Amino acid sequence: MSGKKPEKNKIEEKIERVEQKLEAAAEALETKFEQIGRSLETAAVAVEEKLETAVDAVEEKLESIEARLSGRETRLERAYEGAADPGDIIIEAQGLMKHFPRSKERGAKNDVIRAVDGVDLSIVRGETLGVVGESGCGKSTAARCLIGLLPPTQGSVSLYGSDINAADKNARRALRRHTGMIFQDPYGSLDPRMTVAGIVSEPLRAYNLANNKKERLLRALDMIEACGLQADDLFKFPHQFSGGQRQRVCIARALIADPSLVVCDEAVSALDVSIQAQIVNLLVDLRETRDLTYAFISHDLEVVHFIADRVAVMYLGRIVEMARKEDLFASPKHPYTVMLLESAPVFGRKALDVDLSETPELSPEELRTGCRFRNRCPQAKPECYNADPVLRQFGKAHAAACHLL
Repeated sequence: MSGKKPEKNKIEEKIERVEQKLEAAAEALETKFEQIGRSLETAAVAVEEKLETAVDAVEEKLESIEARLSGRETRLERAYEGAADPGDIIIEAQGLMKHFPRSKERGAKNDVIRAVDGVDLSIVRGETLGVVGESGCGKSTAARCLIGLLPPTQGSVSLYGSDINAADKNARRALRRHTGMIFQDPYGSLDPRMTVAGIVSEPLRAYNLANNKKERLLRALDMIEACGLQADDLFKFPHQFSGGQRQRVCIARALIADPSLVVCDEAVSALDVSIQAQIVNLLVDLRETRDLTYAFISHDLEVVHFIADRVAVMYLGRIVEMARKEDLFASPKHPYTVMLLESAPVFGRKALDVDLSETPELSPEELRTGCRFRNRCPQAKPECYNADPVLRQFGKAHAAACHLL
């Protein structure tokens, strides 16, 4: 019996040591839980502070966008009532003409192609001016003249009140920095040898708007993410993207220098319908968040009706009608505008079938006198052959050039 007592004592000692360890572990665990609780409380406070900061930032941004939208509506109404402040006008063209010499092979050495032949227009800050018309009417040429890509044959283009073409080389370059252009072809307008980083940041380098390559890269990253692309797209080449993605790259390049006026030259016509909707929505979002002004050139009337505030209708180098989109689509004045709207495919309505195969082309001499639409107008009268109609006002911000009105 005496031999078993020491073993019992050892067992009791072991139990005591285990109990002590368990108590120490429990205390350590309790201490750890208390530390975790304090850490969670600290983290919760930090998250709450960050959340409040984020909410405040979002609210501030929304208030800023709301204020810009309110200011935009005020500027547009003021301009449409004919009382625009000088500071409201981004760009203005007066008597704009662009003529190209005809090919000598056609036997017309002294004749010219009157691509743009007397265009007067102005675009208000924050406005989207839609320019529509058939192919060859001169809308793309007029847009290139507006931002200085083509020198006009005659007339003036003023950006922020300064004549672009009358300025010297340095001043013209400084003015053109405030303009951007999105071209029709997302495949042909991107250099296949350059990465997206190089393409998008090129305006920063050209206009010396960044201190170094790192800054250009960071700004290009921010810009492509704003246009719906990802960071790893920076180092890809154009051939690795779809058409819609390429057009996003083109938009990022056009906006990287923070322009005030962006010309969209058939920016969605080369894309699938579903992709068109995405790009148009992107352009609208960027307009609201960045306070952009668009000259939106298109032959797609549905797209123009969605995005534009005001619409100019061009025919053979002239603006034949200009109005707010609601007025133009609801009550067109010029016979050409009526024909254009009726020929557009609309669900539930049969499009007007217009046969132009036998429509005679006006000679250069005929273009100098009379209405340019007279050979296609079903209501043409003798006056239309002798006198050139001028734009006349028909209500607020609605003008048309027609002898029938």
